[in-house]
Amino acid sequence: MTATIYVVGNFKGGVGKTKTVTMLSYVSAVYKHRKTLVIDLDPQANASSVLAKTGNISEISKNVQDGFVNGDLTNQITHIQENLDLIAANTKFSKLPNILLSKFPNDDRQQVSYLQTLIQPLKDKYDAIYLDVPPTISDFSDNAMMASDYCIIILQTQELSLDGAKTYINYMQYLIDTFDAKLDVLGILPCMLRPGGRVDKKVLDEAKELYGNNVLQTIVTYQERLKAYDAEGISMGHMYTGNKDQWDQRAHQLFIDVLDELDTHQHLLKGEQ
Repeated sequence: MTATIYVVGNFKGGVGKTKTVTMLSYVSAVYKHRKTLVIDLDPQANASSVLAKTGNISEISKNVQDGFVNGDLTNQITHIQENLDLIAANTKFSKLPNILLSKFPNDDRQQVSYLQTLIQPLKDKYDAIYLDVPPTISDFSDNAMMASDYCIIILQTQELSLDGAKTYINYMQYLIDTFDAKLDVLGILPCMLRPGGRVDKKVLDEAKELYGNNVLQTIVTYQERLKAYDAEGISMGHMYTGNKDQWDQRAHQLFIDVLDELDTHQHLLKGEQ
């Protein structure tokens, strides 16, 4: 195994980044049977919370902060369930800029590339690694982009989210030009609050005009079950008849479709048939 690393981003908050990270990692592990790791780089630790509940884990002591301080992420892994692991975040990780300055006081390149160094020993253990980051231009996003092979950009169908996506792509290009980052846009995932809404359609049409086939055909629409996973963790429920819960099936299938489309984009970018 040599992991492919994905950062999920947008420079606007509240657009569904963490939801996408947790759902993609879950379907990657459960339905694609890929050995999958989530590294939570957001001090708010929302992805860590959802995945801990998914694995029925009440407390996680290992964390990304200690890994960055000690220079080793390999002993900060928490097993969630079969094929799915987590390196959790905590609020102390907000001190990342101080950590980087203390370790590399006069070296901007090493500051932005530290995660790239730390992640190397993990790549042979996994098929896929997903990074969750805060929605800011910061040391968090710099390190995530530099360490990644691909960006998955979340586009909530509103103007400010499109602006955030544009800024994200421009900043990605800055890192490529300045620090020789090696990453591509894998896809732009539309998250539509009101299917058929005038503003939603306008923003989606504008994104397709700007970015063409980079915009995924699969659209994530609002589902109560996806919201429930924040409080309960991701699962597949069963009815009294023994059949799978239809709302869980619907939510899971949506992200299976997203991952299938992203896989197709990845094959095309790699020149595979």
